[in-house]
This record gives sequence, structure tokens and C-alpha cells, in this order.
Amino acid sequence: MRALRTATTGMSAQQMNVEVISNNIANMNTIGFKKQRAEFQDLLYQNVERMGAQSSDAGTVVPTGIQVGSGVKTGSVYRIMEDGSATQTGNDYDVMIQGKGYFQIQLPSGETAYTRAGNFSLDDQGRLVTTDGYLVQPSITIPQGTTGVSISKAGEVSVTTAGVTAPTVVGQLQLATFANPAGLDAQGDNLFLESGASGAPNVSTPGDTGFGTLLQGYTESSNVDAVSEITALIVAQRAYEMNSKVITTADEMLQTTSQLARA
Repeated sequence: MRALRTATTGMSAQQMNVEVISNNIANMNTIGFKKQRAEFQDLLYQNVERMGAQSSDAGTVVPTGIQVGSGVKTGSVYRIMEDGSATQTGNDYDVMIQGKGYFQIQLPSGETAYTRAGNFSLDDQGRLVTTDGYLVQPSITIPQGTTGVSISKAGEVSVTTAGVTAPTVVGQLQLATFANPAGLDAQGDNLFLESGASGAPNVSTPGDTGFGTLLQGYTESSNVDAVSEITALIVAQRAYEMNSKVITTADEMLQTTSQLARA
């Protein structure tokens, strides 16, 4: 009974769909999180009667034929890159990207990771770091005795100190963009790595053509919408139930056939 195997693939696909949706919902409050969506593809078809085949000696051909599908599979899980809303934090070291771009983060391994989460702080040496203590690149150090920090839309970091009227520039934040940001390799901890699908990073100053600007004292919230996720969850649940019903029906048909054979 082909329907058993076909419905099984449908249940597996909807299980993956629910897993993706559940991850979105779990990260509703994750800074800079980008929601994902599962896409599906139909599986191979069996040609019971091939279209275009000759159907008589007179040269007539089969117009449509008979093709029976074998189910569905998960084609991809893609990331939706639309911006999240701005959340004011009041922290001078929190920075939100308005538009395209990623902050560059130096991992302990020496690799460069990328993130949209701009909830930064200072380490024991006054360097700008992530919540895990990873250095923001290019490295920026805030001097001791600083009374105020200003980060411009173009990423210029200035500090003021007691007794000094004019602010002092101590660093310049830069952003990286990718030809296909959805192809970045997610590592967890709000970090991504370059991949063959994302392409090489293009690094420049915030505000340049194709790059977003920065907003100090804010972070980017998750772009997950609770209503759309719950709606998608209900649709996935109903699809799972219908595939389950197909399996039950196919089993009943097999049972009836078995009873006829015994009779």
C-alpha cells in the first residue's frame, strides 16, 4: 500500500515544520534573532503510464499519462532577514543595526563570527566585548576615567573624560554584509560563520552604500511574530493529523483486503 509510505513522509515533513516553528517561538525574546521557515519538495514520481507514449498504431499519443507521487521531503529551512523592532535599553554600549550588516566578532579560535546582537559590554581591560566575552572587531578600548561614551550612526566611538571638553575618538565600528546572508552558518549564541553559500564578507563603515547605520542605546528584537507562528503551528498540526488519518485509512483497507483473502 503506497499510501502508507507517502503519508509517513508527510508526517515526517510536518514534524520538521513544527520543530522549526517551535524554535522560532522559543527565540521570541532573543536579541537579533531571525525567524526561519521550512520549505518542502515533492518526491520522485512513478510513471504508471508515461505521457507522450504512443497509444496506437495510428500514431496517437497519451496526453497526460499516469504519474503517482511518493510523498514529500524538506527542501530547505531558510532564514527571513527582515529587521526586528528597536528596543531601548539605556546602556551606552548597546548598539542596534538599522538596515543591512553584521558586527564582526573574534572567537577564541581566531575565527571571525558575525552577529546582529549588539548587546555589548566591557571586559576587565576596557575592551568592547559580547556577553560571552568575545572581542568586537575592530577592537575598541574605552580608557579608564571615561565619563561618557558616544557611538555615531556611522560607527565612530568617542569618549569624554573629566576635565576635557572635546570628545576623543577611540575607535570605529565596522559592518560586514554578505551576498546571501540567509546562507550563513548558525553557531548558536547569536553567532554566524561564513559559508560557501553566504559568500565572502564585504566590510565597510556603517552608512556606506548597501550598509545599515547604528543606533546607540538600543538593541534589535527578534523578528518573530507570535500570531503568525501560532497560525503556522495550527496549520502544521492539522496537516500532521490528516497524514495520520491517511495511514489509519490505508491500514483499514489492508485489513479489509486481508479478511477477503481469508474468506
